Amino acid sequence: MTKAARRLAPIPLLLVLAYAALVAGTPRLSASQVYAGLFGPGSDWLSTLVTQFRLPRLCAALVVGIGLGAAGALLQNLTRNRLASPDVLGINDGALLALALSLILNPSGLLGPWWCAVAGALITAVFTLLAAGGVGTRGYRVLVVGLGIASLLRAGFDIALATLPIFHATGLYAFSVGSLAGRAWPVVTVAAALLGILLTVCWVISRALALLCLHDDSIRGLGVNLGQLRFTVLMLAAALAGVAVGVGGPIGFVALAAPMLAQRLSPDGGIPVWCSASIGAVLVTGADLLGRIAAAPVEVPVGVLSGFLGGPFLLWLLMRPKAYGAG
Repeated sequence: MTKAARRLAPIPLLLVLAYAALVAGTPRLSASQVYAGLFGPGSDWLSTLVTQFRLPRLCAALVVGIGLGAAGALLQNLTRNRLASPDVLGINDGALLALALSLILNPSGLLGPWWCAVAGALITAVFTLLAAGGVGTRGYRVLVVGLGIASLLRAGFDIALATLPIFHATGLYAFSVGSLAGRAWPVVTVAAALLGILLTVCWVISRALALLCLHDDSIRGLGVNLGQLRFTVLMLAAALAGVAVGVGGPIGFVALAAPMLAQRLSPDGGIPVWCSASIGAVLVTGADLLGRIAAAPVEVPVGVLSGFLGGPFLLWLLMRPKAYGAG
């Protein structure tokens, strides 16, 4: 299999999962019913079920998975460390805390405006970078500082949750475990548009991103402003993670696992962002689908399921040789 073919390997699986996400559930639909609900003269209930419930939820899973997969790839390329992810660096916790604070300041809805998560993620990334004194050669320092900041932000979220009225606290807690239930078109479409802009920026700087696997002196020798490149990559990763958290909550494991799986499909150095993004979409879509059907009619939130699967994966990662390197 060629390198290009291996990088496109997740796409067929993603298409199968997308079809299953539209078909599975209560009631279970046939392929003709899905087509009628999307394009044909189907009944009102069928059209509503497909276009207003299952399709926006599928699109939300794609937005979240792509955002987390791309963010994880950017961070692992940036720090040259396989343990780097928005979860570890506190970016997800910062995004979630921003949503909680927006509810305290303006308690008019069940959840704060989703874009507050993007702002919180960006602020957290800047603070982490300043506290660590830069990314550094191998990214160990920023990881350690990120762990401390993540713990602090999580405690801040718990305090904010305790001060909210029970109505808001219940909704925010359900969101904080990571869930795609109830995602609607107004949020999904705007988030998808912002995701598209961020991915376009990634494509524009793709050549510079490929240089991150080189030694710092080699990068500077090519005339690249290394500090500016690192800051740009960190902000891109934070914004991508913020979009994902704003739509689906802090879904763990995906941003850690997707880049590693992408690297296995492209073992020629570096972590391909696009392959990681597609694998992230596969993981989130698959986990959400499994959560919907595994214990039906009870639904397991996608964040709970991904965390359950992510624990053994992290243990396997830590026990492997060169677990802390780029590898």
